[in-house]
Amino acid sequence: MKKIIKKIFLYFFLIILLATLVAVIWLGSILFKYQDEASRRVSDSGEEAFKASQTSLIYDCEGELITSLVGEKDVYYLEFEEIPYMVKRALITTEDRKFYEHTGLDYFAIARAMLELVKNDGVITQGGSTITQQLSRNIYLSHEVSYERKLKEMLIARELEKRYDKNKILEFYINNIYFANGFYGIQAASKGYFSKTIEQLSLSEMIFLCAIPNNPSKYDPYLYMSDTLDRRDRILKQMYEQGDIDLQMYKQAVDEKIFLKPAIHTTNNYIETYVRHSATLALMQKDGFKFRYSFEDNEDREEYYEKYYASYDVWSSKLYTGGYRIYTSIDMKKQAKLQEIVDNTLSFYTSKNEEGVYDFQGAVTCVDNTTGRVVAIVGGRSEENSGYTINRAYQSHRQPGSTIKPLIVYTPALENGYEPDSILKDEPIKDGPVNSPNVYAGDITLRYAVETSKNTTAWALFQELTPKKGLKYLQRMNFTKIYKEDFVPAASIGGMTYGVSTVEMAEAYSTIANDGMFRKSTCIVRITDADGNKIISGNAKEKSIYATEASRMMTDILKGVLIRGTGRNYNIANAICAAKTGTTNENKDVWFVGYSTYYTTAVWCGYDTPKEINDGYGTTCSGTIWSEFMTYLHDGLETRDFLSYAQYEEEESSSDENVSEELTDEYAETDDSTSEQTENETTTLDDEEEVTAPGDSELYTEYWGR
Repeated sequence: MKKIIKKIFLYFFLIILLATLVAVIWLGSILFKYQDEASRRVSDSGEEAFKASQTSLIYDCEGELITSLVGEKDVYYLEFEEIPYMVKRALITTEDRKFYEHTGLDYFAIARAMLELVKNDGVITQGGSTITQQLSRNIYLSHEVSYERKLKEMLIARELEKRYDKNKILEFYINNIYFANGFYGIQAASKGYFSKTIEQLSLSEMIFLCAIPNNPSKYDPYLYMSDTLDRRDRILKQMYEQGDIDLQMYKQAVDEKIFLKPAIHTTNNYIETYVRHSATLALMQKDGFKFRYSFEDNEDREEYYEKYYASYDVWSSKLYTGGYRIYTSIDMKKQAKLQEIVDNTLSFYTSKNEEGVYDFQGAVTCVDNTTGRVVAIVGGRSEENSGYTINRAYQSHRQPGSTIKPLIVYTPALENGYEPDSILKDEPIKDGPVNSPNVYAGDITLRYAVETSKNTTAWALFQELTPKKGLKYLQRMNFTKIYKEDFVPAASIGGMTYGVSTVEMAEAYSTIANDGMFRKSTCIVRITDADGNKIISGNAKEKSIYATEASRMMTDILKGVLIRGTGRNYNIANAICAAKTGTTNENKDVWFVGYSTYYTTAVWCGYDTPKEINDGYGTTCSGTIWSEFMTYLHDGLETRDFLSYAQYEEEESSSDENVSEELTDEYAETDDSTSEQTENETTTLDDEEEVTAPGDSELYTEYWGR
């Protein structure tokens, strides 16, 4: 018996030994292959690899060139001696304190990253990357999170350390890191943000720039100045603690105010910023990024957005060096007309802020209902100053007022048994909203409630539906700013934590116009490489959000808003349209969203820093812009009415079941190359308890719409 056991043990030992030997040989061959590849890449490319870039081009719907995205690496490359000492110290302090001690790899940092790997069940959360590794990744590799890429990165880093001295590697790094908004390298960033060379900057300004590369999206100074300043102060504190600066220098730098003075050539217009954003999302999805729109809690949201911004930074920066050809649906004639209408309509308001930007603003998005693509987008008024201004059409989120009602209250109600002539009670609600004006009509039809924008009926119906189910519609249409705090009755009349953008509202109303079928709006038709090889096709896939009959009933009701309701002053003569008005409490935000069979246009007007619009003209601006632009769009087009819900055949209806109760329907399988939504769509809220209003419900009664 003992002999048998010994034989079994021996056989088992030999098998393990053989398997180990095979694994070692296999891993060795892979390691040798990657090592050889790393050596060839570094030796073959030479120093030119750290200066090379290709210009990407953007085209309109006619194939005409709109603009080019040019990186600044070649023009503003600095030699090591030309880079200020404080810039070098700041980046070493924050990115790689052992830079001058290691040989390309920080083994302690790698061990720490491995420990985190074990803690997070094999999910890579920390890279342990040195400056040399970051340079390897930026120049030679993609930014995918994988063991294979990490191994290649480490081997290339070792090769770089063999070929170049530390000062040269730091020089390469500082000239190649991304400072957001198309700026590569510290000199390009200095000229771009301050219109000065790096040696002309103060210590505070230098460190301010050094705060950006850690997360260019999060620390974009045009969008998140306070975050950038906070990081500047943290870096200065670290430098003081490290002995790089003394106490007086530290205090003076922290107290210094930062004033950006963008160079003339850095102006980013509303087309370019939106195209860059849409192209970045398309490239992210092509790379395998999984977009999400609902979260378990704030920690889950923060973890997601940390990954989101990391991927966004990678692909946004590559637009300036990748030599892409980006073909869009932007119609330059429509774009120019829309900008003209916005500028003329808002010209009555002349006050500006310290940066010379108009205080009173507007934003508009227009979507072609046939394709789901954006044809024109204006993120604000034309500015005389040469600098960057935020594209409010997709970057700014504001309270939607009553324009939210068809999306989360009335169309869902029509799916759940209500009809346009169903009777509702318009009466005061304890701890609820008031109507505008403060008048109650008793028994009214659902149609009349929408046309006159009654708040009480929307509130009551929303509570019947439940906020959980109502807001799920927005999450499934990829609204990005839905928080747990929004799952309260006040959301029914536009009381939301952050609000919505005009892009989101345009694509949501276009969904109703298209019988409840949602397509994620984009302006990307296709993206190719410099040789014309297609990388991305912009054909968005569809998914059902609302039942067809409910959508057609909602359209029929919204037609009445323009005929006898709150939008009657803005109806147009050359097309049949459906629309909804929206105004928040104290007239801080004014909306108008509407559509024909051809186009959907969403308009917002208000102050960048929310405050009351205290004149009668300001509350009419959104409707005026919508009316004038929609009139222009339909000039010469055949007048087409919407399909009537009364003509909707029962057999058709049976094949398009109302799926709003569980909201589990999947995409129709078409091209998915640029849609932000994924098949692994998060449905976290389906499993949660109903979220109730935090605190006193009276906090939510001031929001009203008309």
